[in-house]
Amino acid sequence: MITGTFVIHRLETEEQASRIVDFFFSSNSFDDTRYTPGEEEQLRSLPYRAISGQVMFWYVTNEDDEIIGASCAAENDQKTGGYSWDYVVVHRAYRRWGIAAALLERMIDFLRQVSARYILTYTCSLPEYKTVRRLFERNQFQLIGTCPDYYFDGEDRLIYWRKIS
Repeated sequence: MITGTFVIHRLETEEQASRIVDFFFSSNSFDDTRYTPGEEEQLRSLPYRAISGQVMFWYVTNEDDEIIGASCAAENDQKTGGYSWDYVVVHRAYRRWGIAAALLERMIDFLRQVSARYILTYTCSLPEYKTVRRLFERNQFQLIGTCPDYYFDGEDRLIYWRKIS
């Protein structure tokens, strides 16, 4: 049943990580499921890396405790206060509820608490990614670069940046 309520959680357990991986590979998550080999590996491992604190992972449940969204971020390799935002995904039946924006807001609150300097994120140039590009642009992200043919031929990587502090 869909009533309009959802809760954002911070990933802490292997059981939660497993549920998120299942959600990622369900038919209700990503619009473009032509994963690169690296993407598939990331989607399977990132939730488990959150348990040890290597990444921060938030997920969203509905009133039936079903996972309906997820997102993660990690500090850059130099540990200089820069962060990378990887993967924001919302269940097809729950899109346009403000879940992606709520996940972004929760992440930005966390980044302010840890005195992050900036956040980088990436997406694809294909039309299927228009909605996430709008999310970035509505939330003070600037398009700072393009890497042609990054994912596959004709699929450019768009690089977005936002100052935090």
